[in-house]
Amino acid sequence: MTLRSRAALGLTFLVSLLGVGTAGFRWIEGWSWFDGFYMTLTTMATVGFGEIHPLSTAGRAFTSFLILASVVAGGFTIAASSQALLQFEFGKALGRRRMERELAHLSGHYVICGAGRVGRTAARELRERGQVCVLIEKDEARAQWALDQKIPVVVGNASSEDVLRRARIDTARGFVTAVSSDAENLYIVLTARGVRSDLKIVARASEEEAIPKLLRAGASEVLSPYHFVGRRIAHILLQPNVLDFIDTAFGTERLDVEIAEVAIDSSSTLVNQTIGCPAIRQQAGAIMLALKPAKEAMRFNPPPDTTIGAGDCLIVITDDAGLKKLEVLANPSKGSR
Repeated sequence: MTLRSRAALGLTFLVSLLGVGTAGFRWIEGWSWFDGFYMTLTTMATVGFGEIHPLSTAGRAFTSFLILASVVAGGFTIAASSQALLQFEFGKALGRRRMERELAHLSGHYVICGAGRVGRTAARELRERGQVCVLIEKDEARAQWALDQKIPVVVGNASSEDVLRRARIDTARGFVTAVSSDAENLYIVLTARGVRSDLKIVARASEEEAIPKLLRAGASEVLSPYHFVGRRIAHILLQPNVLDFIDTAFGTERLDVEIAEVAIDSSSTLVNQTIGCPAIRQQAGAIMLALKPAKEAMRFNPPPDTTIGAGDCLIVITDDAGLKKLEVLANPSKGSR
């Protein structure tokens, strides 16, 4: 039996005892229901007010039973409730320490500010793709969602440098601020950019006029949920088959195809090779969509004779097996681990 069940059993016993005592005084002494209830309550509470009416021998025997039963039931309930409370507090303290240890060793993760609908969706998508994320949320009720999902969470204001450092922003791969207020997002972006000048920061904007301000504050990208939904509605009406393809490649129910970004390491055999080399198309089975050179603009549908350099990113479409092969070609050190 669990501690919660034991505590509930003790409370049920006390309530039942209150009903039995009320009925017993009514039946044995002939008192009114209220007098029986009051006598039972004062007896169980051990306040020592004395008898409200003279008791017969049978009544005193019943009262003696009521006293003993009340002591046993009360002691059982207090013990079970205290044990449950101590276990709960100990579990919370243990959970906090475990989370602090987990946060201390995090690296290459994503920090998400705000556990609202946008933040929760971003966290779920990242986890489904095998990424580690940390949530920052000042509302403890919302933070509980992250704890229930086994996601590390820091309770506090994301505009505080101390809170950002507790979320290990110094070792993070990316940063998302998705609180509901544009002003808060702006302040969070300023703080995060002040801590990490090289960090990729994606910000949410509710109003369109906030987008340029967030970009000037240091956000790498700014997205508006309302703007995105509006564009998607238009695309559904005008280009439904294109969206079906994108959802198949990128959505949560994707089949055997994926659009992916693969970074070319300096140790890769693909360095100084061309886009049309057999390794990409034949070995990995990847279709090249675009090439993003390290210091240039993205090139869509690059010609086959385009040279690949170290630090370039290939935007390809392939299946999971092909993507793993291409990642090994792009970064041999990962494949050897």
